Amino acid sequence: MLTAFLTLLLFGCLTGVTTVLFGFGGGFVTIPVVHGFLIATGQDDGADAMHVAVATSTAVMAVNAGTAASGRRRSGRPRRDYLWPLAGFVLLGAAIGSLVATWLSGALLHALFVVYLLIAIADSLLREGFLTATDGGEPRPLGRITTTFGGVGIGTVAAGLGVGGSVMTVPLLRRRGLPMATTTALANALTVPVAVAGSIVYALVPAAQAFPGRVGSIDLVACAALLSGSLPTVALVRRVATRVPDRLHSAAYVGLLVLVLIVMLVTGP
Repeated sequence: MLTAFLTLLLFGCLTGVTTVLFGFGGGFVTIPVVHGFLIATGQDDGADAMHVAVATSTAVMAVNAGTAASGRRRSGRPRRDYLWPLAGFVLLGAAIGSLVATWLSGALLHALFVVYLLIAIADSLLREGFLTATDGGEPRPLGRITTTFGGVGIGTVAAGLGVGGSVMTVPLLRRRGLPMATTTALANALTVPVAVAGSIVYALVPAAQAFPGRVGSIDLVACAALLSGSLPTVALVRRVATRVPDRLHSAAYVGLLVLVLIVMLVTGP
């Protein structure tokens, strides 16, 4: 058990890096790691492991994204004109998505997560404006339709799959002409309502299997181990995040998505 805890702590450090650099909040790292941890330690037979992984990931993201967003807010990087009212619609979608996720099977959640990654990777590579920011002066504002329906859609998918929404918010804002450092800062801020709403739902809905150390579907031991690694890392990495070249930043974002896709395919049910 000590080895498993230390493994989670090390991956927690990685979630801290991805939170600051990519706005993930940790979801893309924590889901496959917690899923594998539960299977390897025999805590779940696989049927409920994906639900617990998604719920635990959401709880970790609530803390990670909140910490990162707080630090970015003090630096003045997040732009409020892009945050509101988009955050309100994201919150509404998050409540819907987390409720829907409790009704789906673990295998279906796993499959949807893989499909989500494939679409995100293809969209980033095939459409212009992500790997290289579009030129054209002042960034373009979000339209009313994009804010309303896009916000609800982001919240629904993000909370339902426990991934925070960065894969939708970063490309969306990137194509409005914003640099990667700004889009990831906004992604962290927009992850907070997703993670908080999802965590409340996952904590209140009874899990399929009862285990000590769980609140609903959230595994508190895994949360503690991951956060022990992520929180100090967030504090360190945010000091150097703005120094990463924009092109390298966007390419690394796509590269991490590909790596997570491979892990999820290997560890699939």
